[in-house]
Amino acid sequence: MLESYFPVFVFILIGIAFGIMPVAMGLMVAPHRPDSEKLSPYECGFEAFEDARMKFDVRYYLIAIIFILFDLEVAFLLPWATIFSEIVATESVKWFGFIEMLVFIVILVVGYIYAWARGALDWE
Repeated sequence: MLESYFPVFVFILIGIAFGIMPVAMGLMVAPHRPDSEKLSPYECGFEAFEDARMKFDVRYYLIAIIFILFDLEVAFLLPWATIFSEIVATESVKWFGFIEMLVFIVILVVGYIYAWARGALDWE
């Protein structure tokens, strides 16, 4: 019975080897010349050695959220676009498929216009 799991075990070992080998090769072959810039932490464009309670600009995060929204829009739009010819070919689904995607895009455009009008996209 365990003989049937042998290919799975070999596959897991090969997967682990493919994950560990590049890291091990990098540690063995790569030059180790750290300097102060390489060792300094960097996150979101802010200096890491300041007070943790400092005020920061929220617009950076608003732009990131808007980017994620439109990235998800593409994630929903792409599968719909791949089956668009099948949607158009089916008479009972033709208008429903078109209108549901139109409503989806209209909601996103209205949200984009709202964010633009409120100044969320202005970077001084």
